[in-house]
Amino acid sequence: MDLSPTDLKLIDDTALLIEWNDGQRKRYPFSALRKACPCAACRHENDAEAANPMQLTVLSPVDLKPMKVEKMSLAGNYAYRITFSDGHNTGLFTFELLRELGEVVE
Repeated sequence: MDLSPTDLKLIDDTALLIEWNDGQRKRYPFSALRKACPCAACRHENDAEAANPMQLTVLSPVDLKPMKVEKMSLAGNYAYRITFSDGHNTGLFTFELLRELGEVVE
């Protein structure tokens, strides 16, 4: 069975709930989605952080605001493009990736 979302809901100002066609429901905190962005720039940034974990990062005022999802749009029949409150929108979150992320909700 190909897994696909059947319902998307905002839980609150910090998270999204996706119900899947097999009945599983998962909660996705916006900040965790942003950190898991699969685009090349974010993967490169995450690799650099992992290689040099002691490097200090100076946070800008934008970084201190809570992350929000401004918009989600379907990209074909396999992914969502998510626009975050920091303006970032280049990652395609495949259904497969989304299924791996998130926290199961009973």
